[in-house]
Amino acid sequence: MTTPSPLLARPGAVAVEPGPEVPRTVAAHYGDPLREQRLLAEGAGLVDRSDRDVLSIPGADRLSWLHSITSQHVAQLVDGVGSETLVLSPHGHVEHHLVVAELAGTTWVDVEPGAGPALLAFLERMRFMLRVEPHLVTDDRALLSLVGPGADAALAAAGLPVPAEPYAVEPLGEGWVRRMPAIGNGTAVVHDLLVPRAEVDALADRLGVPLAGAAAHEALRVEARRPRFGVDNDHRTIPNELEWLRTAVHLDKGCYRGQETVARVHNLGRPPRRLVLLHLDGVSEDLPAPGEPVLAGPRTVGRVGSVVRHHELGVVALALVKQSVAQGTALTVAGSTAAIDPDDAAPALDDTQVAARNRVRAVRSGTIG
Repeated sequence: MTTPSPLLARPGAVAVEPGPEVPRTVAAHYGDPLREQRLLAEGAGLVDRSDRDVLSIPGADRLSWLHSITSQHVAQLVDGVGSETLVLSPHGHVEHHLVVAELAGTTWVDVEPGAGPALLAFLERMRFMLRVEPHLVTDDRALLSLVGPGADAALAAAGLPVPAEPYAVEPLGEGWVRRMPAIGNGTAVVHDLLVPRAEVDALADRLGVPLAGAAAHEALRVEARRPRFGVDNDHRTIPNELEWLRTAVHLDKGCYRGQETVARVHNLGRPPRRLVLLHLDGVSEDLPAPGEPVLAGPRTVGRVGSVVRHHELGVVALALVKQSVAQGTALTVAGSTAAIDPDDAAPALDDTQVAARNRVRAVRSGTIG
């Protein structure tokens, strides 16, 4: 989508910095990023996320087809329910992250800005003779997010449906409302609203809540440790290293591409890296870029993804670090000192995982056959 959102014309709007595949189409903030963060953390605000790519997938075979080529159990997804799922490489590396909504005979998928064409090309290659018709509809549909502890009340006051549980989907005219897991400290409710682009202005006015920029949403997403595809992962990332193992992978479903890696690492209980929240000293005006190395002395022990200025936590980042990096290790990122958040200590293995790991070591050493 290359046309700027109508909400970018609202007073105070400052556009997000464009990427190689994504032009300036939505607002990073509306004049006061930190105040907008507090709004989402304590009240309710509307975030323009209409730069996300959207696909519609009608067709009688859509759910069984998606089930066979992605990581989540979606074969029996019922009307009015959403999910998250992944496309993995044969070696289990994450290639696409999809957020799904099933409604009225169509499966809707939204993905990161600029990721839609590559996903559509992959889906087209996997169609074979099945009754599925994936389409990229970003030019016609826009995704907005109503965020905050007051989000439910704001929907109700506007006379709009209020999904009660995470991933529940309710119809909204020619679109829908989908509840997502909360962000921030766990109290900032998120409702995604998919609407025709021509109705974005009218919906914003109907909801009657202040606008908040993408930067505010990003800060609360980082606080909640929710990864963003293309930013918080790299070409080596497997689901086990991120919370996607919990939200976008079904560990008991049948075969899909990359499943062997996911299952093996899960059974051993120790993925190569883990996602942590890093606290940076915040001295520099320039934030580290995604992909910047995390150093322990001269040694590279990870990479940063999203880096934000949080209204309470200061400068924080999501980072993938090696499992061997202990809590309290002195770290640096782009010259700034960094520390792993106390809540992100490496989890202990359970008895089953310890036994599996010991067996692998024994096989490798030749102790047992």
